[in-house]
Amino acid sequence: MTTYRSVNPARLDDVVAEVPLTDAAGFIAACRTARAAQRGWAAVPAPVRGQVIGNLGRLVRANFEALAQLVTREIGKPIVEARGEVQEIIDTCDFFLGEGRRLYGQTVPSEMPDKQLFTFRVPVGVAAIITAGNFPVAVPSWYLVPALLCGNAVVWKPAEYASASAAALAALVRRSGLPDGVFEVVDADGAATYEGLAGALDAGLVDKVGFTGSSAVGARIGELTGRHLQTPCLELGGKNPMVVTPDADLSLAVEGALFGGFGTAGQRCTSLGTAIVHESVYDSFVGSLDKALSDAVIGDPSRTDVLYGPMLADRFASRYEDYLGWIGEHHRVLGSGGRTGRITTDNPRANFVGDPDAGLFYHPVLVAGVRPDDELFRTETFGPIVGVMPYRDLDDAIDLANAPDYGLSSSIYTNDPRSAFAFRAGVSAGMVSVNNSTSGAEAHLPFGGNGRSGNGSRQSGVWVLDQFTRWQSMNWDFSGRLQKAQMDTQTITPDLDFRL
Repeated sequence: MTTYRSVNPARLDDVVAEVPLTDAAGFIAACRTARAAQRGWAAVPAPVRGQVIGNLGRLVRANFEALAQLVTREIGKPIVEARGEVQEIIDTCDFFLGEGRRLYGQTVPSEMPDKQLFTFRVPVGVAAIITAGNFPVAVPSWYLVPALLCGNAVVWKPAEYASASAAALAALVRRSGLPDGVFEVVDADGAATYEGLAGALDAGLVDKVGFTGSSAVGARIGELTGRHLQTPCLELGGKNPMVVTPDADLSLAVEGALFGGFGTAGQRCTSLGTAIVHESVYDSFVGSLDKALSDAVIGDPSRTDVLYGPMLADRFASRYEDYLGWIGEHHRVLGSGGRTGRITTDNPRANFVGDPDAGLFYHPVLVAGVRPDDELFRTETFGPIVGVMPYRDLDDAIDLANAPDYGLSSSIYTNDPRSAFAFRAGVSAGMVSVNNSTSGAEAHLPFGGNGRSGNGSRQSGVWVLDQFTRWQSMNWDFSGRLQKAQMDTQTITPDLDFRL
């Protein structure tokens, strides 16, 4: 058994946790435990299961600051954003507390006399949930809370580099009133997780898979679950466009690009990928965003005035440096005085706070002059880099917004309702913002994407209930005789030849 060391990316000498990683057999064993406990949990009335969700919300609120500080320490998310993430768990619990009393079915009229039809939501069974670490506690709650509320057992595999935050959330979940075995946590690397998931599916131990992560891994999970005639809940990457029209409030658009593209160091699935700006305001937008980036405070994530802190972990820093290699001669690099790469004493940045050599801090990069055939335009770049390109008319902008084949989030800055609704109708993204950034979700609104961003599944709000329940119908014939549908129905005789 190997041990993973989770370190503070803002202070690499600070070991946050040492976590033993299990193998595929450990994953399968957790699924077997969950399977044994699930039926008893499903028998608990849904309003009572809702009380457990309410308890979790209260526990998170009581531990609010401790959890936020741990998130900041472990993944380098600025403390203001970490607090927002913890609040999102509370919002999710508040919403689903009531859903325990609203897992509605329907009573449906029958075409036969003395017969009644019903529909019921029933739990799928055991849900295996695999999450990324950029939102180490909020995004898992989007899966865990509704899955448990609906009567499922859950096996959760969090990201290794966010293992301490995951352990803290798991401790709160376990103290909310859940029976033993209903909620299992597995720490494992990617290879062991995939092998274990395959084995658990083969053994009939998993009925639903939820995954947040890269499009490439999501495709593999889709293939794996498809062999078992299952549809996973996939929340994948994004190359999220922001369109800026000639009539837009440019200062607001720049603010949205700054937060959407560079908050969390650009390490969100909803981070701004490319700003598509009308040619009449292109130069003004680029100049203003360049200044805003140059003036932004970057560094120590414990401070409330920083735009962003470090990369999440070594693997993301290394991958981000590969993305920087996609910058070509036809591009203009802005945002940090033309500097790129890791911020160090030898590669400094103005408006940096903290010790640059202590962590995985990187210069923000604004790439002007991006073209449709650039890799920077076509592929998700998980880091503090945003491309900018001009457009001539709105149809052109919509075509550019859809071109990379992702479909998670999008935004348009405009004061023209016709442009806003034309963009909404034309863009392929699952989420559209008007005069707001590409980033940001609320607990009662559907979250999810299409194309390379997902398979159309949705999280949050009542829509996620379709991921963790199956519809069951029942017909009850109390006529005392066999009534055959479509054959023994009452016949109506109209006079269809009648004319006034």
